[in-house]
Amino acid sequence: QVQLLESGGGSVQPGGSLRLSCAASGYTGNFYCMAWFRQAPGKQREGVAYINMRGSTNYADPVQGRFTISRDAAKNTLYLQMNSLKPEDTAMYYCAADLGPYCSTRPNYEHWGQGTQVTVSS
Repeated sequence: QVQLLESGGGSVQPGGSLRLSCAASGYTGNFYCMAWFRQAPGKQREGVAYINMRGSTNYADPVQGRFTISRDAAKNTLYLQMNSLKPEDTAMYYCAADLGPYCSTRPNYEHWGQGTQVTVSS
């Protein structure tokens, strides 16, 4: 059974940084597509960024230039480095994985984690 376990969330002041991690288990290979999504209270889940097995990445406009997605295939772990955080980044952040072959920021991934809360406030 595939499990995705997020960690690294927390509370931070505007302008601060956090690094999220997502450890995948229960699958012997590597997922072609891995992504981060977020959902704020009262809003729809939105794609933040994705990365494929070749290392190609894609970011949502609101986080472009501030967030960096990466993955360690050997550790089967996904990361999201978040810098220059803003109050509007406050949300539950979810890790998602799919065998592909097409990656996107739409929430049509097969496997999901339980989420980690990120709160940005002064």
